[in-house]
Amino acid sequence: MDKFSSIILKPGKEAAVLRRHPWIFSGAIDNKDNDLREGEVVEVFSSDRKYLATGHFLQGSIAVKLFSFMRTAAGFDFWLGRLQQAFELRRKTGLTDSPLTNAYRLAFSEGDELPGLIIDWYNGVAVIQTHSLGMHTIKLILVDALKEIYGEKLIAVYDKSSETMARSSSRIPHRESGIRDPGSRIPDQFLYSSSGAIEITEIGHKFQVDFVNGQKTGFFLDQRSNRMFAQFYAKDRLVLNTFCYSGAFSVYCLKGGAKHVHSVDSSRQAIGWTKENLALNTLDENRHSEEVADVKIFLRESREKYGMIIVDPPAFAKTHQVTNNALHAYVQLNASAIRHLEPGGMLFTFSCSQAINREMFRSALQAAAIETGRNVRILHHLSQGPDHPVSIYHPEGEYLKGLILEVE
Repeated sequence: MDKFSSIILKPGKEAAVLRRHPWIFSGAIDNKDNDLREGEVVEVFSSDRKYLATGHFLQGSIAVKLFSFMRTAAGFDFWLGRLQQAFELRRKTGLTDSPLTNAYRLAFSEGDELPGLIIDWYNGVAVIQTHSLGMHTIKLILVDALKEIYGEKLIAVYDKSSETMARSSSRIPHRESGIRDPGSRIPDQFLYSSSGAIEITEIGHKFQVDFVNGQKTGFFLDQRSNRMFAQFYAKDRLVLNTFCYSGAFSVYCLKGGAKHVHSVDSSRQAIGWTKENLALNTLDENRHSEEVADVKIFLRESREKYGMIIVDPPAFAKTHQVTNNALHAYVQLNASAIRHLEPGGMLFTFSCSQAINREMFRSALQAAAIETGRNVRILHHLSQGPDHPVSIYHPEGEYLKGLILEVE
């Protein structure tokens, strides 16, 4: 087994590791090798030199992201095993061979003991995002592991790592193993054009996913089960879908029998994707309208009353230092939405800010209800789907919080 660099923790700081929390903060470190480089595999030891765990070293407040609590060589077999374990969970939840759904998250960071790694599966295309240099450096190993798992079902792999990981290299290069780079010349048998778009099916609905130009990996797979709730409750209602992105909630609501859906987003490109997805599902364009607008300004200026409003904004708080500002923003945004609901209307509201926990979000909704003076009841608590599992040892992984509210 290879000899890795070592990190020694301060006395008493091993407690979190023994509870299997996958992060080690810089303040817990007593000693480390002088030549330690970011992204390097390190072994972590207690103050009395007992082995604790293995992970990737980072420069920052989180100093190590742990991927194993047993000693490992961290070679191909190890990473293949981790991805096979993740695939098996998706198989058990009915996602890998579903006739109705061919898109899901294969690897969800700490939830799959793969901290810093996201892999989304889009009908034969695996889109990778790395959020640590350690994961970024093993991408080619991950490609070969994906080949081993999917075989001929794997059409291509696209690397959409964050700019801090790969500002100058945004794709996985051509490999003799047969996985082609979708950024190069596109062979005829590829299912998408050089723009990087591919058609997927989710619960029988069709969507065009632009994994090159779209947000994150191109589509918000975490909302799958919540969109089913929206489809159920949309019947005969006038629906407002704010921050609509590519219109997935709009498609579900129209399929559920909404009288009319109004989609709003500040991005003209997002509205274009929404219209494409409505056409892809052959939905009546007379039952849908769209508007490029800032949602806050739209809600302030609109006089329309809706039977159902969906509020799914981008993250308002990316760090704990800005939680107060984020909570204020959630209060004001949701109060505006509540004012636009007719009696008996429903509000689907979400926060994807990891720094805002479920209780904080609920308190913000309570404040919004108080501000409007209306009676509001919680019907459902919502979260991310089972392909975004949360480790019981890492509650921070439960980033998506949602509520379905009934407003009198």
